[in-house]
Amino acid sequence: MRKDFIANDSADHEDETDFVERYWTEKWDEMGGPAGLVDRIPGKAEYKVMAPYIEKLPKGARLLDGGCGLGDWTLYFTRAGYPTLGLDISRKTVAALQERFSEATFEVGDIRETGLPDDSFDAYFSWGTFEHFESGLNPCIAEAYRVLKPGGLLFTSVPFDNLRHALRAASDWRRSAEPDTSASRFYQWRLTRGEFRELLARENFEVLDIRAIGKRQGVLRSLQHEFGMPYQWFASRALSAALAPFVPSGLVAHMLLAVARKPVA
Repeated sequence: MRKDFIANDSADHEDETDFVERYWTEKWDEMGGPAGLVDRIPGKAEYKVMAPYIEKLPKGARLLDGGCGLGDWTLYFTRAGYPTLGLDISRKTVAALQERFSEATFEVGDIRETGLPDDSFDAYFSWGTFEHFESGLNPCIAEAYRVLKPGGLLFTSVPFDNLRHALRAASDWRRSAEPDTSASRFYQWRLTRGEFRELLARENFEVLDIRAIGKRQGVLRSLQHEFGMPYQWFASRALSAALAPFVPSGLVAHMLLAVARKPVA
């Protein structure tokens, strides 16, 4: 597992929970707040992986969206006939979601300790959230295990410590030392396939699948970091779309997505 850091622009007294809430509230605000863009969901790589599993669940099966962000996934599955709870740490974002989308259920909560009942959901999905706590992913995974029913499914994604990252780390001596914590703070963990599988298995999940996703985004990031081509450039986006089908996922894929099951007792 490898740590990523970002510039420390917060007050010295701001703890990790406060920072995570503030950081993501600001991100959601920058994106314009809740918009209900559910039409985009079926085209996403995450949906294509999870859809065959969800389709086997009976309508009315309960889902949990851990770290729901702008709520698009919660809305999509709610409207598809699966009562879904959208849980997020951002109080401002959740309040906006509750006000705008009364047909869905949104609550403020911490995915490390949700306060939800044991064995209460048929499936739990969480995209790019478990990695944002410096103590590690285990509390999030253990909590997912607790709230899932026996036989319940977990779908979760984390940043992939791919070959590109490994090569950059090996070639940059500065990465061998911890950064100056006065200028930076912890942002996320990046994992290999083996590390991700081990963490899930450690919390007693049966791992059904782990695959790399987000090759186009990974190529786009590589173009910026290795070749100085900003994300926003049309040329960067066009080139990433053209190259992504031909570049190995192990080299550039941005995320790992796992499918796991809570065993039936």
